[in-house]
Amino acid sequence: MKSIKNISTLLVVLFITTATFAQDKKANNIDNSNIALQGYSPVSYLDLGIAQRGVKEFKSEHDKVVYYFTSKEQKAKFDQNPNKYLPQYGGYCAFGVYAGAKFRPDPNKFIVKDGKYFLYLYNLELDAQQLWLAEKNHSKLVSVANNNWDKLKKTYN
Repeated sequence: MKSIKNISTLLVVLFITTATFAQDKKANNIDNSNIALQGYSPVSYLDLGIAQRGVKEFKSEHDKVVYYFTSKEQKAKFDQNPNKYLPQYGGYCAFGVYAGAKFRPDPNKFIVKDGKYFLYLYNLELDAQQLWLAEKNHSKLVSVANNNWDKLKKTYN
């Protein structure tokens, strides 16, 4: 009887722990090591307007998500104001969120606008960045994507 109680307690703790960590993976496009942006620097996107892969010597953790940077200066900027540098829609494809789904973007396909950066899916069949630009209505796309994101960030897809 005592072992059943211990097993039940262990299962409850395991469930709560799993649910806590799973929430982060729903709202953030991260790998199994909790690394965001496939290791690209969020500061490079926003401040420089280029995609640069960060290095493990310069990394920070924010809300259980790991971000890499190209220099200690970039890391310091992020650490001072991490929310400024977070990718839109948890790093998922902005056009996908607009369409109501989560897709992993190509880290080299992005747009910086209004102090934020948006990432896009790119493969042989689809260039989501070009679809976004072709709409010629950034504000409308962002408005719809923001509404969709309220629901999507709580799902695995």
